[in-house]
Amino acid sequence: MTLLRQNRELKRLGIWNWSLPAFAGKLPDGRNYNVCPSAGVCAKACYARNGTYLFPQVKARHQENLRWTMDDLPGWQQAMLDELSHKRFVDAWVRIHDSGDFYSRAYLSAWLEIMRARQRTRFYAYTKEVAAFRELVEPNPPRNFWWVYSYGGTQDSALDPSTDRVADVFPDEQSITDAGWHSQEDSDLLAVLGPTPVGIPANNIAHFKARQAGRRWSRWQAGVDAARAARRASPGPTSAAGDTQLGTFADPR
Repeated sequence: MTLLRQNRELKRLGIWNWSLPAFAGKLPDGRNYNVCPSAGVCAKACYARNGTYLFPQVKARHQENLRWTMDDLPGWQQAMLDELSHKRFVDAWVRIHDSGDFYSRAYLSAWLEIMRARQRTRFYAYTKEVAAFRELVEPNPPRNFWWVYSYGGTQDSALDPSTDRVADVFPDEQSITDAGWHSQEDSDLLAVLGPTPVGIPANNIAHFKARQAGRRWSRWQAGVDAARAARRASPGPTSAAGDTQLGTFADPR
């Protein structure tokens, strides 16, 4: 079984990728999962919840990837080590998760062990799992691992753009320029190698852009967080526009 693949966008850059399902769903055996436990507004406009990612064969492969890591993490880890021993991965780049995230500390730790054992391969990732990275990665990161914290999650408030490498999704390229951020549109590797802070133009998916409503994800998330805080502080039921736009995260699709 081939673990690492190349989607159309990353293939032109020579980057390999490992994918899990996007956000939450149900495995064929009936188990529920959430591989993006710190997802916030990103869950409402995630490119990996659209298009080819929803094709039955693609979704099934991603779910099988997840099931393997859940049910036999040591076996999956050894299989990944075996695959990465091939000469095609020497000096290659691997993006961990073009969909999904580091859904548990055990899973993140397995990846860190893989990186340290395959130091001729370079790895990078976007993540919203800030607390887990603060605990397990930042004190002693593998020298062949680069990461960027992406806004739009429930741990946004823990990020400090003056010290953390951060990325935000903007409505378009012009809004990135206007904010004085640096686009990664020319190469996904700019997210971890280019100047900071990093701006990502929103994918041209009409219903997702409508939900984003011209906001960058950090501000969309901040609005939702503020609305929730106000509701918690209120003595009675309130209606929060931010939460209305966000919707529920109990979506099993």
